[in-house]
Amino acid sequence: MVLNNVSIEIPTGETLAIVGPSGSGKTTLLNIIATLDKPDSGSIFFESTDLLKFNTQDLAHFRNRRIGMIFQLHHLLPQCTLWENVLIPTLPTNTNHQEAEKRAEKLLKRTGIWEYRHQKPSELSGGECQRAAVVRALVNKPSLILADEPTGALDHHNALNLIDLLLELNKEMGTALVVVTHSIELARKMNKIYELNDGILTNKNL
Repeated sequence: MVLNNVSIEIPTGETLAIVGPSGSGKTTLLNIIATLDKPDSGSIFFESTDLLKFNTQDLAHFRNRRIGMIFQLHHLLPQCTLWENVLIPTLPTNTNHQEAEKRAEKLLKRTGIWEYRHQKPSELSGGECQRAAVVRALVNKPSLILADEPTGALDHHNALNLIDLLLELNKEMGTALVVVTHSIELARKMNKIYELNDGILTNKNL
């Protein structure tokens, strides 16, 4: 059993960090919150809706509309421009694409990478690619951002800048933010810190 009686509540607009040693189940927990994995038992509620009652198609639609994900590696498509990459999440939805493009433009300007929109990932720095990944995660106006070691591939300076950017966007957009990180320095920037150890989740703020 990777996780043991884990219970966590994420209020609207909350920021929290999940820390713990490698292999403690942090990524598994994040994948369950993201509905990428299903738990063997228990429930996952999102605004009073039991997500475990959704079928695979409904879950994919829910995830695309309500959850934004950022990973340690940016996972931008190398053959696409930055602009094309950040708009990919809007393609499977019934979104007004004009509005989506306006939102993408605003976010790219806000994150300081608008001038690179026609360039491909190979022409950008790691920090710029990770900022593009942040825009991609936010372009559908999700209620929740899940970030799995989002600064793991960045140097210290760029790591701090990225976390500060996520916190600024969290305040501006009211999107809840959950960050899995090995860095206590980054974790302390969140409102709450949870530690996962041997499958047991502990609120370190208590």
